Amino acid sequence: MKFQEIKKDIYYCGLNDPNRKFFDELIPLEHGTSYNSYLVKGSEKTAIIDTMYPPLTQEYLKNLEENGITKVDYIIENHGEQDHSGSIPALLEKFPEAIVITNDKVAENIKNMVEVPENKIRIITNNEELSLGNKTLQFIFAPGVHWPDTMFTYIKEDNVLCTCDFLGAHYVFDNVFATPSKELEHSAKRYYAEIMMPFRMMCKKYTQIVKDMNVDMILPSHGPIHKEPSFILDLYTKWTSDTPENLVVMPYVSMYKSTSSMIDYLAEKLETNGIKTFKYDIVNGDVGDLAMALVDASTIVFGASMVLAGPHPAAVNIAYLASILRPKAKYAALIGSYGWGGKLFDLIGQLLTPLKLEMLSEPLQVKGKPKAEDFAALDKLANTIIEKHKN
Repeated sequence: MKFQEIKKDIYYCGLNDPNRKFFDELIPLEHGTSYNSYLVKGSEKTAIIDTMYPPLTQEYLKNLEENGITKVDYIIENHGEQDHSGSIPALLEKFPEAIVITNDKVAENIKNMVEVPENKIRIITNNEELSLGNKTLQFIFAPGVHWPDTMFTYIKEDNVLCTCDFLGAHYVFDNVFATPSKELEHSAKRYYAEIMMPFRMMCKKYTQIVKDMNVDMILPSHGPIHKEPSFILDLYTKWTSDTPENLVVMPYVSMYKSTSSMIDYLAEKLETNGIKTFKYDIVNGDVGDLAMALVDASTIVFGASMVLAGPHPAAVNIAYLASILRPKAKYAALIGSYGWGGKLFDLIGQLLTPLKLEMLSEPLQVKGKPKAEDFAALDKLANTIIEKHKN
């Protein structure tokens, strides 16, 4: 595959992986993903910025050979995770003169995760620069933007910024340059929701830092290159803001339709009063769709059924997932149905504690099918949500 030139002597040398179904054995991939690697040819030295996912190492090395790459002086590693660092050992074998340039935290990770020898690593400091001759690389530490080890690489003379996982998307492409579209926005939002949302405040900080740099291009490690940086930066400004939207997200599991009837009733009341709702079937839904909805939600209403003497395990799983995604939602409520008894909401409530949500009512726990008094309680909850959402 012929490398695509991004700017003079800067090339895309990554690969698409359209058949990958899950990322981190957790996140469903709608379109597969890409693993982006960049080759920078200076007048004196050549550098590769980030490498390749281990299963694609041989294809990656073959492409380097077919594109006439016979010498690499530096391997710049922005992040230690194996989808970026996995091919370092193979590159060092092919280019034994090369040195890995990275920060101390990445260094520790790649020594442990992919067994890079310590004597092949040169550790740099924040804002340190590395000359390739007529091109200068500057390293900008961005800890907490996904991992504590994350950094960006800025190619100064060309005013382009390699942002690693930040500002990326699980998206495959023929042309490496992004075309702003609803489809790309969808993939970028899904990626943000699943990977970046737990680090919203750091993403907010670095979104502004990148805006202030006024770069010509953003080169992420997944998804296409942004020749129009404002497209992705404006989206991140919105997603990382402290203000949620007029949306109630309603994940639920319902074994015999009792809980789902409560969810449906509450959703209809809210929609009638101008509040958007997103009902999510925990058992049959795509967790990526839920994560995307949580980006915007003001309120989360959990609906659960009882299994033996506790909440349905699928509901517990989603409560745990919500707690680690850390959406900016402000309010919550718990509703559900049980058969012979037990504790339906104790565990779910404990899992949601880190989110510091304001509970809008006592948990509504219904024996069997909801009755008139239960629907009256749902009316009261709907009115409370409506009042909260007026602000």
